[in-house]
Amino acid sequence: MKSQTVNPAAEPQKVTYRRATVDLKTNQISIADIPCRNLEDVLGGFGRSFQDLAQRDITTAYCDENPLIINTGLLTGSSAMTALRTYFSGYSPIKGSKAGKPAAMWSTGSGKFGAKFKWTGLDEIVLENRSLEPVYLLMRETESGPTVELKPAAALLGLSTHAKIMALQREHSNAHFAVIGPAGEHWQENYIGSVALSTENQLKSGDDKPRFAGRGGMGSLMGYKNLLALVAQSNDKIGAVPEAVKKVNINVIKGGGSTRLQPISRGGGGGTWSGYDAMQPFHAVPVNNFRPQGNDLPERLFRENVEQNYVAKSEGCYRCGITCHNNIYEKKADGSAGKFLAKFDYEPLNLLGTNIGIHDAGQVAALIHLSDNFGMDSISLGATISYVLSYNERHPQAPLLNGATFGDFAKIKLLVEMCGQGECPEIGMGVMRLSESTGETSYAYHVKGLELPAYLPETNPGYAWSIAGGHMGMATYGLLTREGKADVDSWVKAITEEKLQIVGFDMIGLCKFFDIAKGICTDMVVDCLKSEFGFEVKTAELRASVKRAFLYGLALELRQGYTKEEYSLPKEIYERPNNNIKLPVIATPEFFSELSTRVWAIFEPEIEELGLVK
Repeated sequence: MKSQTVNPAAEPQKVTYRRATVDLKTNQISIADIPCRNLEDVLGGFGRSFQDLAQRDITTAYCDENPLIINTGLLTGSSAMTALRTYFSGYSPIKGSKAGKPAAMWSTGSGKFGAKFKWTGLDEIVLENRSLEPVYLLMRETESGPTVELKPAAALLGLSTHAKIMALQREHSNAHFAVIGPAGEHWQENYIGSVALSTENQLKSGDDKPRFAGRGGMGSLMGYKNLLALVAQSNDKIGAVPEAVKKVNINVIKGGGSTRLQPISRGGGGGTWSGYDAMQPFHAVPVNNFRPQGNDLPERLFRENVEQNYVAKSEGCYRCGITCHNNIYEKKADGSAGKFLAKFDYEPLNLLGTNIGIHDAGQVAALIHLSDNFGMDSISLGATISYVLSYNERHPQAPLLNGATFGDFAKIKLLVEMCGQGECPEIGMGVMRLSESTGETSYAYHVKGLELPAYLPETNPGYAWSIAGGHMGMATYGLLTREGKADVDSWVKAITEEKLQIVGFDMIGLCKFFDIAKGICTDMVVDCLKSEFGFEVKTAELRASVKRAFLYGLALELRQGYTKEEYSLPKEIYERPNNNIKLPVIATPEFFSELSTRVWAIFEPEIEELGLVK
């Protein structure tokens, strides 16, 4: 980005970002510097791309008019800790309204691809139309500026995400990669394709350790466009860390925001895996399609129990000291680490483990490995499989698909393999469509067509207003379990003011673990913007920008045909209250009705001011 101002909130037009527009049908490529319209444009990510998506009239995700916008955040590639994020935005094949229209969506991941992308000299790529043949896109830094070209990719067809990345590494040195797997290639039968982003650890070790932009099926949209991969080739641009940013980075590690995500050896909880320990005392860990049974089954996947038979190592992203990864290895006879198996984060561990009745760490690792290599969103995959298992439990005489039941590893593994190969569209098209085909929708755990992450809706009614799949777009997952808030006033304030601020991380280029409790409207972010760009930005200006971007996302949903009735939770939680959950009961029709009325009373006038919904 280039700037001729120190005040981007007041003078955004004096800040420009560099965009490459690629017509995949004609191979025409243009690069231009685009002036920013507002602070959302300056910050980047979905805050910019959603404004561009709003200019399109899209009635089906798989059409040439639906662009795929790939961009970074303002701080991506900077010396600020966690500043690695890449954003993939478009109209989603999986998330859609009952009216049949796809919703605008973004997905994001870390790895080093985002930094390399930024260091080529580009800030954004807009992919138009679709290629007639499989291709990959090569971005390169040159002395005369960034260059972009399309290369044949037929040789990559059918390869796993990891195999694609390693094959491209052999062709392109000093580069990082974003690729889809077989699931994205089978976009017609699989709407939950993810994008794998290469990591330094992966390229150096050869182990299967990419990061993923999973939610919303952006990998399937890439597959529709016949784009199998992106390559960003550039020199690293990180030098000495400025003193102001160094202080921020130390605070990120030692401050309260990431404490529980630190390794156990440093006094933390051991990454997102620690969600099991935090929620099990309340029996709030999802079991057997989001129905905790009030027993100790989830404890079988507690870290201390897994480590009896496997080696768990805490590892981190490029230049990040939070070290929140937990990679699982076979344990040799001498207790040392053997073969790498999978990465254990809370969402895939639960949704491809406890929530489908599988409590053996080795079996869970195998399913996560398959999901990652096929390039599928583990949340959508796991939540849809758990619906199948729940249906089969209810209909043993006429089950779905291969008759898999909770805990049946062999049959569940087969379903994952079939889905990844495009042979099981019933799962690949998601739980909303599957449940509508069976006529049993009450126990399909999704909101607005996007499967829920591994937090019980009984504890999190805020998910009804999330614009990006539960925990990405509404940070209310701990409001009841950690903060003990069970009154409507607290929930209204959280949904309309405080907890929506989490989406700011998906604008600016930072991981949510930078300061998960407070968002980006902090002095830490202000100090980074001052040090890295000379920008004078107030926390109030950041807060207002994030709120506008969130409202823009809601407005786009409504424009695509969502009704208020679709901002709801799965009906099973009202029809079959789960008394095993040891928390105050807020999952009642009366509570949610009052909450909904009051939330919309605040949001509707604010959305109306945007002028998107008529």
